[in-house]
Amino acid sequence: MIAVYDAAGQAVGAADRAAVYRDGLWHASAGVLVRSGDGERIYVHRRTDTKMVFAGLHDCLAGGVIDPGESPEETAVREVAEELGITLTSADALRPAAKVAWDGEWQGRPMRCHLFAFELRYDGPIRHQVEEIADGWWWTDAELRAHLADPDWPFVPDTRVLVGDLLT
Repeated sequence: MIAVYDAAGQAVGAADRAAVYRDGLWHASAGVLVRSGDGERIYVHRRTDTKMVFAGLHDCLAGGVIDPGESPEETAVREVAEELGITLTSADALRPAAKVAWDGEWQGRPMRCHLFAFELRYDGPIRHQVEEIADGWWWTDAELRAHLADPDWPFVPDTRVLVGDLLT
């Protein structure tokens, strides 16, 4: 079960994840842009080919959908631990970075998501959750921008909408 939202960004209930994706229901996700401690590099990763949504695409946010009763900050802390092995004791280390409502399409079906993005400065170890992350590396903002300039580069579409607000 994941939280269901309305178009204005308010949580209104819960539904099975498959039903949310099948029916194009508004939902929300939280993602964390992990920057090196000096702010010079961003951690970019490729999603596994077995993910339910955006399989095999690249992303610069470690994140996931918001569970019923969970805040975006709580989701961000949970997801960065699950996907990258970065354990935070609270959301205090996270800086709110951007928010967008994405009313798009995935595999011929509507996909509607409120995306909450946070930034974390971090120089410690990264351990991928093998079910979700296939590979990862550090890039400068310029390197990521160069790849994003290619509209055919396989990048997660909802993150693509707000990534300009995240780069320096």
